[in-house]
Amino acid sequence: MQSLSKSFALRIISLYRHLVSNKREFILSKQILRSGTSIGANVKEAQFAQSKADFIAKMYIALKEAAETEYWLELLHEAQYLEPVEYESIVTSCRTIVRMLNAITKTSRNR
Repeated sequence: MQSLSKSFALRIISLYRHLVSNKREFILSKQILRSGTSIGANVKEAQFAQSKADFIAKMYIALKEAAETEYWLELLHEAQYLEPVEYESIVTSCRTIVRMLNAITKTSRNR
């Protein structure tokens, strides 16, 4: 999960640069940069959780950030800042992360 979320964060950073440089979009791009890079930061922090409850809390924060990132991607696409091919590629990765984090948090809570 850590390497997947880090790779995704790097894609988000590239997307941010593209939006600022080529599309001159500054507001939504900041939002997606914040939420998209926060996923991996919370996953990393969860590795050093002090307890099971702390681990679940950090992973749940990562899940919420991933869901928020999906929203910003949808908005950027519908506002025509992202081409369909760009959007499909990155939103698919985001949705994979959402599914994985959802499974991790559910499994961890049930143990």
